[in-house]
Amino acid sequence: MNKFYLFIVFAVLISCKKEPILNLDSFTKSDPTDKEGEVIEIDTVLITPFKSKSLMDFYKSRDNQTVWQSEKNRKIILETIKRCEVEGLNPSDYNISKLEDLEKNFNDLDEEEQVNYDLLLTYNFEKYLTHLHSGKLDPRKLYNNWDLNIDELDTKSILNNALEKDSLICITEKCQPKALTYMKLIKALELINEYPEDKTQPIDTTDVVRHNHANRAIINIKKKLLYWKDLDSEDSITSMYDDKTFEAVKKFQTRHGLISDGVIGKSTIKALNFSKEERKHQIIVNLERWRWFSKSFAQNYVLINIPNYSLNVVENQNATMSKRIVVGKNKRRTPVLTSVLQTVVFNPTWTVPPTILKEDMIPELIKDRNYLKNKGIGIYDSDTNEVDPKKWDENRPRGYRYIQKPGYYNALGVVKINFPNRYSVYLHDTNHRDLFERNYRSLSSGCVRIEEPLELVELLLDNPEKYSREKMDSIIATKKTLFIVITKRYAIYQWYWTAWSENNELIFRDDIYNLDADLYTQLRN
Repeated sequence: MNKFYLFIVFAVLISCKKEPILNLDSFTKSDPTDKEGEVIEIDTVLITPFKSKSLMDFYKSRDNQTVWQSEKNRKIILETIKRCEVEGLNPSDYNISKLEDLEKNFNDLDEEEQVNYDLLLTYNFEKYLTHLHSGKLDPRKLYNNWDLNIDELDTKSILNNALEKDSLICITEKCQPKALTYMKLIKALELINEYPEDKTQPIDTTDVVRHNHANRAIINIKKKLLYWKDLDSEDSITSMYDDKTFEAVKKFQTRHGLISDGVIGKSTIKALNFSKEERKHQIIVNLERWRWFSKSFAQNYVLINIPNYSLNVVENQNATMSKRIVVGKNKRRTPVLTSVLQTVVFNPTWTVPPTILKEDMIPELIKDRNYLKNKGIGIYDSDTNEVDPKKWDENRPRGYRYIQKPGYYNALGVVKINFPNRYSVYLHDTNHRDLFERNYRSLSSGCVRIEEPLELVELLLDNPEKYSREKMDSIIATKKTLFIVITKRYAIYQWYWTAWSENNELIFRDDIYNLDADLYTQLRN
């Protein structure tokens, strides 16, 4: 199994006791005559312009008085905000320059200015903690096919608890995602920041370059491989595609989810031509996505990474199965969602969805009335009577249902797995079983096709006596549709991410739905 292929996304904690964000010794006053701020009453009229319910609630819980009298606490907040870049956030989003100016002149601030500073500090710190917890952007407003439950953060309770326990320095631990992949993305951002300025030149070739062949593009390819540390020697900077470069290319291909055959084609050139900044942006947008995803995971779950074409089953924090999958093409994207697996359907029928009917089926049926019949698809009227294709009314095609009978060559194959969602998608077998051998598998109409799905079904049903492989084969042989409830609870996380790190190496996947660049632009807007 590809070592970069598998994800076990269980919760892990990072203790601030082991690795403090800040050095508390740095908060010793430089001038012994400096004094802490005084507690000042706040007129709620001053809070209203912020249009923040959480700000209003917090100060109400503090009797509408200033909170940040302590220099130590103020500077913990400022330093925490300044460090937010390590998690892909932008300090300027939290007015850091203005806050630092106010802190610098704190002893010269009058009461009104101190109140304003206190409010600004709380407002921007709450904003940062909320972004750290749930993301700066809302995916439900960005995409119509992302259905995620975004957990709200109770900043009032978190701040009050930190103040009461004098644990402000540990507050980010309470807010940031705990998923292992999120931590791997933080590491990826750290790794890419260690790379020098990228002065490599784009590779301009349409040739397919093969081992032991000479090509003018090889010199720039080698420089790219050297920069990304896949090639560790400059001895072979010639136009010959030699053995060392061949091994370096295969390593590069593995890190990017490409077929590791050493053949330098279109996909490899595309991946090589990403600059350091583009890859850094890619890491940052994936950090944002993981802030959108669930903060905790079910005991048992199926995890799908759409651009990685991978499905993994995790039970009690142990990976128990991994499968290759086919996902939706760009114009019929697989939706991002969280749900719970519900039923297995053996020998499913397939009702042609409206989009496929309109774009694919009807044009062909108009040209050839036997088109659907040849595919085993029947036409049915509103009374469920089968209609002779010759009598089909092309002027009212939506007045019929188009259903494919069960069987090995059904579009859904011999089994499908249902789960509640508003997109009418599911997991299923396929009648195009050869597609799993392809590297690019963004080929379906939105549902996820699974390689060898009966192995997954056997695991999910967890009943060897009733649903062994032999007994499932017997069920399939009947060609009768059978619904089985999945009694063991499995969540399904059908998500999208294109970057992470593994063993101090950067890992990337093709952004098959072209989401990364636009998301970065919106994050930095």
